[in-house]
This record gives sequence, structure tokens and C-alpha cells, in this order.
Amino acid sequence: MRVAVCQLNSRDDRKANLAAAEAMLERAAAAGADLALLPECVDYLGPAAGLPEPEPVDGEVGQFFAGVARRLGIWLIAGSIRESGPDPARAWNTSMVFDRSGALAASYRKIHLYDVEIPGQVSYLESATMAPGDQPVVVDVEGLRVGLSICYDLRFPELYRQLVIEGGAQLLVVPAAFMLYTGRDHWEVLLRARAIENQCFVAAAGQTGTHEPGRTCYGRSMVVDPWGTVLTQVPDGPGLAVADLDLDRLRTIRAELPSLANRRL
Repeated sequence: MRVAVCQLNSRDDRKANLAAAEAMLERAAAAGADLALLPECVDYLGPAAGLPEPEPVDGEVGQFFAGVARRLGIWLIAGSIRESGPDPARAWNTSMVFDRSGALAASYRKIHLYDVEIPGQVSYLESATMAPGDQPVVVDVEGLRVGLSICYDLRFPELYRQLVIEGGAQLLVVPAAFMLYTGRDHWEVLLRARAIENQCFVAAAGQTGTHEPGRTCYGRSMVVDPWGTVLTQVPDGPGLAVADLDLDRLRTIRAELPSLANRRL
């Protein structure tokens, strides 16, 4: 299975953001990717005043990415969008998975919301406008078990353990808009930790650069193997990285160092 992580600088122009995402996906398909991952907030990342209205997974953005997946013949994890729900004041932060035919194979609503106050650095209250999901999701991608998560979920290892133990995940995906201040110290460490402790591949696609005054995302999208080795990484700026997942290596690591089988709790 060849996986592509796509790094974008989504801003306050949805049409331009979708065009940039489509162009990156075309590059991924040309590189032979079977599965491509886009970042969180793929369709809009800018001032709150310009936020598009939330929409269902089969709305304008969902239909757009379904069409791209179908045209390119790839599996596509469309980062995340603001999905409409029963609460008019709060949307879900939702990731959508499309198969090669463009059919919606799964969707996941972000469980852990980013409510953080670091004086002088980061101030964000995601729960003010977003509702938490409550269901972990694993999707079968042509025999590869893929566990879904979004950004801040990365700090909660119990979610990933459940995806692996109960869902049989072999690949964990993390679309993100990880802030620069925390990302430069925590992003790679957390991704490698989730890979090592769960003996899984991890693919993470991040937003990069400045999106509005006071908000800069770290980027450094990457693919990590079950030993914790970074297989590939996107440098600063929009870009693409591709890696082949060797499932025989995953099985070997789990057999030779059976930490999952040796769990006591």
C-alpha cells in the first residue's frame, strides 16, 4: 500500500483551498499513491467571520472530494471539514474517507477538542463552536485496517490503543492543523510514540505556514513505521511525501517484540 501525505496552506478562500488540494492529490496519484491524506480544516482556515456554513458529509465539499477520488481512482481521506449537526451553534470536526469509486467509506468526528490557553502563545477554544464526537472509527482500505483521528486526538494515547486492540488498526492517520509553538517540540515526538507503542504505521498530514494573524501551523507532515522510524517527511511549505507500507515488517515487529500481546492492563 503506497500512502501519500499532503501538506497544504489552506486560508480564507474555500475555492482556492479546494483547487490546491485537488492539485496535490493529482500529484499523489501520479506518484502511484493508493491512499492520500489531506490536513485538518482542508476547505477553510482563516478568520472566524468568514467561516462557511457547516454542511453534511454529502454536501458541496464532500461531493467535491468524492469526485476527485473517483476521477483519480485513489482512496482519499479528506482531512476534516465542519459537519452540520443537530446543534445549530456547534458543528462537528469531521474527517471523510472515500474509496476509489468516490463512495463514502467512513467518517470520523473528532473526539478531543482543542481547548488550550498558553499565555502569550496559544489561545483557542474549539469547544465554543465545535461539538465532540464519541465514536472511534477504523475503516478497511483494501485489507489495510486504518484508524482515524484528527489533530489534538494525538495527545490521547488511549484512543489509539482502542483503535488497535478493538479495531485491528495497522495504520493510524492524523490530519492536523498543529500549531507552530507546540508542534516544534511535540509533533514528531507524539507521532513516533503512537507508532512505537501501538506497533503501527502512522501517517500525518498537517497544515503549514500562516493562515491568519496570530495563527501559524507547523507542517512537517510525515509517515512513521511501527519501529518509530520516520520514513518520509515534507519540508516547510506546501508539498507531498509518499511512502510504501511494508505490512510484513509490521507483522515481524509485533512478533519479535510482542508488547501488544504482553499487555497486562
